[in-house]
Amino acid sequence: MTADQQPLDAIIVGAGFAGIGSAIQLRGLGFSNIAILERESDLGGVWHINRYPGLAVDLPSPTYCYSFEPNPFWSRLYAPGQEIKQYADHVADKYDVRRFMRFNTKVESARWDDDDKVWLVSVAGGQTFVARFLITATGFMSQPCYPHIPGISDFAGKIIHTTAWDEAYDFAGRRVAIIGTGATAVQLIPELAKVAAEMTVYQRTPIHVVPKQDFAIPRSVQKLFARMPWTQRIFRWLTDTQSAVVFLPAIRYRQLRVLAKSTAKLANMQRFLAIRNKELRRQLTPEYDFGCKRPTYSNEYYKAFTKRNVHLDAAGIERIEPDRIVSTNGSETEIDVLVLATGFDIWESNFPAIEIIGRHGRNLGKWWRANGFQTYQGMAVPSFPNYLGLAAGPYANSGLSFFNMVEYQSRHMARLFTELKRRNAATFEVSELASASFTERMERQQRNTLLHLGNCASSRSYYFGPNGETVLRPNTPRAVLAEQNTFPLTDYSFS
Repeated sequence: MTADQQPLDAIIVGAGFAGIGSAIQLRGLGFSNIAILERESDLGGVWHINRYPGLAVDLPSPTYCYSFEPNPFWSRLYAPGQEIKQYADHVADKYDVRRFMRFNTKVESARWDDDDKVWLVSVAGGQTFVARFLITATGFMSQPCYPHIPGISDFAGKIIHTTAWDEAYDFAGRRVAIIGTGATAVQLIPELAKVAAEMTVYQRTPIHVVPKQDFAIPRSVQKLFARMPWTQRIFRWLTDTQSAVVFLPAIRYRQLRVLAKSTAKLANMQRFLAIRNKELRRQLTPEYDFGCKRPTYSNEYYKAFTKRNVHLDAAGIERIEPDRIVSTNGSETEIDVLVLATGFDIWESNFPAIEIIGRHGRNLGKWWRANGFQTYQGMAVPSFPNYLGLAAGPYANSGLSFFNMVEYQSRHMARLFTELKRRNAATFEVSELASASFTERMERQQRNTLLHLGNCASSRSYYFGPNGETVLRPNTPRAVLAEQNTFPLTDYSFS
């Protein structure tokens, strides 16, 4: 490190909600020399890059926000994506962390310098940043997944991935093919069905969809929330409880199997009421248990398949030609535009999202693939001093709301950095023993969950890693939050 490279306090990779939250936390702990490096042109993470029609939060809005910054002005119980992006802008400006952000800055790698006790962070274009602490807040959904289908590169029409939506493209009167029936497709398909001349949905794995109890929040109620915040806290308690009830059977499956099965019946009932064609209903019915994939909510998804211009192809795609898709059953469908609702590459490109080299040259990605995906408290890894991975670690995600994870990880950071300052130390690092013990506990508790006891074999769920690992922590959000006040600080070494 040269004399003109004075280290920053911290580098945060990613300007989504996890990155914003960690910057706010660091500022509260007295760190002000921070850089937030973001590859996109603006903040917000998935709520910046996703702009497709029908985009909305899939949890009640009061639960999908920071507890320290409630928003009284959500227009609906399930707010549209534009409002979530506006909320991210509001928080970044109110807590004055936008000034730390450097957009259009793609981080390529980070390497620990054990001599100077700093991280060297390289970005596209050749620049290197130096910082005492490295926090990756890239989230689970940062790398779009593009399908490997024979002939797709030869398609002569328009191809649109849902993470790179072309708002100028007019779908009216077009022959549309959409690949994918995950959470994004559940929101998008009913919207495209309104304007497309013909639309064929190519389904690999059907999805459970339960009714969405959505409604507009009257302006008078919004004003009440703003004037009397305690009323909104009560409302949030109700939506938090609703989310917990849906999540609890997944981690207490042995005791709550009946509740999990009854929730699945809601999806079955909705399919039966919306779709009278038995064969179509059969094709849209999953063979795996409800909860093996993230729960999905919609009142319009199944109805869309009853429209004359909407067709389901569950046979599978054999190849794509310049003007058509050829299915494995021999049928051919001419199309003008191909929409890829194929989601994100969770495990292959996102663990980690950048190359990270710790002490003794340990490469985090290679080490994980050789030893299994593991983190301490979903955040720290041995041999990676002064490093925390937020919002994307194995066993990081607790509950249905992303903000459950942000909240507990912020609390963990607060205790960790406070102890670092108390000891007047330069580095922290979790021990091998503590990390292994935590991973063993998670694996043991995971054996009682739906993901291991239920019928999930055919779900193709991103919950499962290549060796059976999971991003889900088998504890309630309340239990995880409480643990951040009690985890032994001796699990870390300070020097």
